[in-house]
Amino acid sequence: MWIRSAPYSLGVAALFVTLVNSSFGAGAKATPIREGQFVGAIGCKSSSCHGGAGEKRSQYLTWSQQDFHAKGYAILTNARSARITETLSLSPAQIDSRCAVCHSPFQSVAPERLSPAAHVDEGVSCESCHNAAEPWLRGHTRTDWTYAMRVSAGMRDLRNLYVRANTCVACHQNVDSDILKAGHPELVFELDGQSVAEPKHWRDDPSSGPRAWLIGQAVALREVSWALSKTETPDPNAMALCDGLIWILAKATTNQTRLPVINEVGENLSRSSVASLRGEADLLARRAAEISWSDNFAPTLLRSLAATDSEFVISKDAMATILFHRAERLVRALDRLSIANATKQAKSPELALLFEDVRSRENFQPMRFAEHLRSFRATLGQALP
Repeated sequence: MWIRSAPYSLGVAALFVTLVNSSFGAGAKATPIREGQFVGAIGCKSSSCHGGAGEKRSQYLTWSQQDFHAKGYAILTNARSARITETLSLSPAQIDSRCAVCHSPFQSVAPERLSPAAHVDEGVSCESCHNAAEPWLRGHTRTDWTYAMRVSAGMRDLRNLYVRANTCVACHQNVDSDILKAGHPELVFELDGQSVAEPKHWRDDPSSGPRAWLIGQAVALREVSWALSKTETPDPNAMALCDGLIWILAKATTNQTRLPVINEVGENLSRSSVASLRGEADLLARRAAEISWSDNFAPTLLRSLAATDSEFVISKDAMATILFHRAERLVRALDRLSIANATKQAKSPELALLFEDVRSRENFQPMRFAEHLRSFRATLGQALP
């Protein structure tokens, strides 16, 4: 499943650009990425480069033929986009900055940094993820260039999961509340599952799933808390979304001596308390990318999360919307952690029921969800170490 790129506020855009223009290697200092021209996808499509056959030659074909990112601009021309911009009295979606910043990123680039071959209708193309190619395009094909040399030349270090999460999160998490109300789908950022679902033109360490999941949730909390801290009157649904991220990360960091702890705030969640979360969440994401990973993390957390059924009861401090966002994050966590533990729960009927429970906020029933969560927990049995 592909999660659509979404418009986000210019304030968040500024944060996003700042973050992705630095590469944070594990245990290393930040190294600014060199600026250069964007050459466009045409610079990658030669059959002798990434437009040919074989594992190291088919990346352009994979993107152009299978990846929905290539259709980012085309989405701006459909009827739904037209209705959203008309409702909000915006310019046509193809040129409105709030839409184009994610669906057509080249429109946000200074003209002098675009080569004549870089076209706005490429959608989310190679350099949207890998950074402007002009400084490293020729050199990165040399056999004597190491990966570190390519990164030093300006290629974004996407092997670092913190850098990867920062590259993806703004467009896969942030949608302004007025755009949501006008009809844009709500987005849920989850780095591990979305990386797996992406048509692959790279290879990941098979054991990196739990780390990617945790880093993704941490940067999602950073983005949401930053946006909320800048809003005079926070949207209740956005506050509930923030609560869901805090809740799942509090569960994940409890009793973790090597990771910063995210504490639940409950009824004390406010604009002022949210402001401090930005730094805490970012620190968690950085630390999770740096430390060595315990094999016990995934099975221990999976058991703990599967035992939270008693928490899905409507009360003064946990209204239905809050419980929905917690459940939404929980189900995705159960899915990724199950796969990491090879329990195959991702294909079980019990997990499928949980996914169905969180398909719609309007139809979410906490008691039914808790019942299905207990059924899921029963299937774990002795499958975990």
